[in-house]
Amino acid sequence: MKNHMEMQFSALSQNESFARVTVGAFVAQLDPTMDELTEIKTVVSEAVTNAIIHGYHNQPEGMVYISVTLEHDTVELMIKDEGIGIDNIDEARQPLFTTKPELERSGMGFTIMENFMDEINVSTEAMMGTTVYLKKHLSKSKAMCN
Repeated sequence: MKNHMEMQFSALSQNESFARVTVGAFVAQLDPTMDELTEIKTVVSEAVTNAIIHGYHNQPEGMVYISVTLEHDTVELMIKDEGIGIDNIDEARQPLFTTKPELERSGMGFTIMENFMDEINVSTEAMMGTTVYLKKHLSKSKAMCN
């Protein structure tokens, strides 16, 4: 059986922690290890921050959308914005690449996502937004969703 949740919120930086905590609480029912839970929450933080800062240029009129599906020992995440899109995905996924050096951004968002998750897929279209699909298989899950 699958368990699924969706949420959307304004593209405000203070909502990043809301997304992180909410997804973490939902995923906790699978009984992930502390490391796995921390990794998932970090990935949500990175993707939401990218949507707010890069997708919407900190314009709060935009919306960030998150869906999470739990099935057995697998967590699937989708984080989406309807912002400006990514000009060059390959370049954006390079470690230390950032389009906002003036904000002291590290350019490690996609690298962190790739290292913490088992699968990542990014789709983007100019002026239509970006969607990040992520999947993680948990190691010691006692899933409620068997």
